[in-house]
Amino acid sequence: MAGNDWINSYLEAILDVGPGIDEAKSSLLLRERGRFSPTRYFVEEVITGFDETDFHRTWLRAQATRSPQERNTRLENMCWRIWNLARQKKQLEGEEAQRKNKWRLERERGRSEAVADMSEDLSEGEKGDIVSDLSSHGETNKARLPRISSVETMEAWASQQKGKKLYIVLISLHGLIRGENMELGRDSDTGGQVKYVVELARALGSMPGVYCVDLLTRQVSSPEVDWSYGEPTEMLPPRNSEGLMDEMGESSGAYIVRMQVTLPPFLSGALNVPMLFTGHSLGRDKLVQLLRQGRLSRDEINSTYKIMRRIEAEELSLDASEIVITSTRQEIEEQWRLYDGFDPILERKLRARIKRNVNCYGRFMPRMVVIPPGMEFHHIIPHDGDMDAELEPDEDGKSPDPPIWTEIMRFFSNPRKPMILALARPDPKKNLTTLVKAFGECRPLRELANLTLIMGSRDNIDEMSGPNASVLLSILKLIDKYDLYGQVAYPKHHKQSDVPDIYCLAAKTKGVFINPAFIEPFGLTLIEAAAHGLPIVATKNGGPVDIDRVLDNSILVDPHDQQAIADALLKLVADKHLWAKCRANGLKNIHLFSWPEHCKTYLSKIASCKPRKPRWMQNKNNSSDDESSESDSPSDSLRDIHDISLNLKFSFDGSKAVIRENIDGSLDSGDQRSKIENAMQTWSKGMAKNAQKSGSTTEKGDQKFPALRKRKHIFVITVDSDGSSGFPETVRKIFEVLETERTEGSVGFILATSLNITEIRAFLEFEGLKPTDFDSFICNSGGDLYYSSLHSEDSPFVVDLYYHSHIEYRWGGEGLRKTLVRWAASITDKKGEKEEHIVVEDEETSADYCYSFKVQKPGVIPPVREVRKLMRIQALRCNVIYCQNGSKINVVPVLASRSQALRYLYLRWGMDLSKMVVFVGESGDTDYEGLLGGIHKSVVLGGVCSSASSLHANRSYPLADVICNDSPNIVRTSQGCSSSDLRAQMEELGLLKG
Repeated sequence: MAGNDWINSYLEAILDVGPGIDEAKSSLLLRERGRFSPTRYFVEEVITGFDETDFHRTWLRAQATRSPQERNTRLENMCWRIWNLARQKKQLEGEEAQRKNKWRLERERGRSEAVADMSEDLSEGEKGDIVSDLSSHGETNKARLPRISSVETMEAWASQQKGKKLYIVLISLHGLIRGENMELGRDSDTGGQVKYVVELARALGSMPGVYCVDLLTRQVSSPEVDWSYGEPTEMLPPRNSEGLMDEMGESSGAYIVRMQVTLPPFLSGALNVPMLFTGHSLGRDKLVQLLRQGRLSRDEINSTYKIMRRIEAEELSLDASEIVITSTRQEIEEQWRLYDGFDPILERKLRARIKRNVNCYGRFMPRMVVIPPGMEFHHIIPHDGDMDAELEPDEDGKSPDPPIWTEIMRFFSNPRKPMILALARPDPKKNLTTLVKAFGECRPLRELANLTLIMGSRDNIDEMSGPNASVLLSILKLIDKYDLYGQVAYPKHHKQSDVPDIYCLAAKTKGVFINPAFIEPFGLTLIEAAAHGLPIVATKNGGPVDIDRVLDNSILVDPHDQQAIADALLKLVADKHLWAKCRANGLKNIHLFSWPEHCKTYLSKIASCKPRKPRWMQNKNNSSDDESSESDSPSDSLRDIHDISLNLKFSFDGSKAVIRENIDGSLDSGDQRSKIENAMQTWSKGMAKNAQKSGSTTEKGDQKFPALRKRKHIFVITVDSDGSSGFPETVRKIFEVLETERTEGSVGFILATSLNITEIRAFLEFEGLKPTDFDSFICNSGGDLYYSSLHSEDSPFVVDLYYHSHIEYRWGGEGLRKTLVRWAASITDKKGEKEEHIVVEDEETSADYCYSFKVQKPGVIPPVREVRKLMRIQALRCNVIYCQNGSKINVVPVLASRSQALRYLYLRWGMDLSKMVVFVGESGDTDYEGLLGGIHKSVVLGGVCSSASSLHANRSYPLADVICNDSPNIVRTSQGCSSSDLRAQMEELGLLKG
């Protein structure tokens, strides 16, 4: 090929040399690398990262070709492919380098701006500026409801006074979960994380100070899976209950609770309880690893794995979490640091300011805590000895050994050799193919040991997922290539109960356990292997580093270095003294990874995370205000709300399904309702004096509760608009269709919009509607909540200050506003020498919990994800919403949005979500996705608000990734949305009679 002679020459040299170079003739560099294969070197080093494994086969065909013309044709074709791959690789590397550099600059700029903002009043702060509640950074001093946090519950747990104990809810939607005979490896989702979360629930449920643990997961009812995954509840009895019941006292233990629906976002925010988050195989790290492999572009990765939606969900978890539990320090420093919402340097600065009682101006980052996962050890008895005395049959001629031993040993021609054991799913990231290559190409290792690969259970490789099937096929081909028959075992089936026996078999042969994964978040299998007396070879990337610091029983290797893997295995197998030392170290230190140790650390970290009380509670002893007096203290009501939160009910398809009903058995539904009313009235009593004077009143103690709970159905109108005629026309049409039900009073209405209460009042007056036509108004994109009032025509709206105290969690207040104003000033549109600001603060429509900005040119403004990213980088937690066709931006607290306001109403007034109907347009504001899906019904109005779809075009993920369009709870009207069509859709949902 013209211009590619060097490639032709290189390929010709490879073909002339053959499959390898004799070690005696190789240079020092080649000798240091071991046996050198030019073809493998070219594939792995020159075009590394690309999935072009068929190059080697093409070279071999060219080598076997006798015809010079065909040989040249093959080489020319390969040259073009190599040139194209090299160009593609350079392009991807360049794009990734630019992206990393941009990310680094953004992180440094955000960090410096955050530090500068916090340093403005540093001298005053150091003189005694008391830091406000980390979960309540508002600027006002009005009465607030403190979050139900570790203040009460953890002190009760620590002192065990008044009989108070923790109720812990674990949420895991990952894989198929059951308490016994877990099918680990059954699919790509059912792995070590499933085992961890079940055993964590079981262990926490056995701890003193814990009343109950509920593990919430998906309910899966399908002929393709076992019936047990469809059972609503399953009890998790303690593994070792001997002598434990007396210590547990009144504990009700642990349960798996399977639910038919996806849990709502910010569940902890809705319940005012602290949230702890544990990540597993984090999305940003997975994205980096996939990009390094070079098999898929960023867009292809997102399409295949929905990775950007996953990353955004993890960012939201950082926004809402009090503590993030990690398995290793590496997870913090190399994985979480990739997220916009966490910066190790800024987090340390914030922590230092908090310790010195210096104001953080609304900034917050969750606390990262390293707690290695635990393990059950009571059933494990490490065995000494060898295989010679273990293979004899009993008197009946049957082997006394576990069946899985026979299943494995039938693969070996000499089963008494030490066993190298790998236990992992056949996933590309587990790197099993490199292990097989290392074993196959190291003759001394093959002579001394056997290799056992436990790769889950399978019936037919052709029916497995693509990546898993590809790995298995590659392993089978490598076994054939290196002629490893009689030396490698790869059984098709094993049960979870067989795993301890597999470890025992490896230990009896004086074998070694290996985990060669490219990166291992933690590595529970390493702890299991150590508990059975096995030395370990493991990847140096991730959790094994921290595990080895404790156990001191491992050799850590670079998973990409095939020779290093072979050398480490050979060293442990050949050196019996080193093998015995590693075994002894592991057995001596393994107790540090027990579940009791894990749970003690887990609970102590919860107890140490005590958010400060709001200012009104801190200063109440020094205040003479009536609302701060002891007589108006809401502590009793707080306990009531806390008790009620333990009895939270969820409903599905109109029928009640109780999660944990009446835990203490002392309350019936009537008592609970009365208790809620008394609690809310107590809170309203103290808040009435702090009413806003902008055309609204506050909820008075003697005022009747809203009629929301009495309605047969609640219709929520959330059709977004920029003030065009579509919005009022839609409201009139819905009222017309439901005129009979409105007259009877059996249905109620909620208006949820980005407008503020003044704009809503003007809209109602213009359209000839009364405030009492609606039971509630969700305003400012969820920043405010009002009820209609029958008592005053001048002030027909009642503001819910309890809602304000609920959503002010992590609200940045004035510090957030200053950052937003600075950002708005930076968004300009240059026209020649003139520079025009396109985002300006809208002080007129802003409120205490909603900062509003006008957008002069919606087409020029950066996408919403960029603003969210900027706020997170500066440790500001908020919800940024583009609304009114992009002409306005509302920034509200992280716990505020229209969908979250609906869930608040559900929790406060007991509305049945299954009887709630939400009307939306074809598109809407950027909080639109939260209004679709879940328990409630949704009606999409065809042709309404379709122009707002451009707001979602620049998201990091498409709406289809989060909206289940084929859900039976979502119906769509035809274009134009006639009254008859609208009624027909509601009849289809079973809301109206035909």
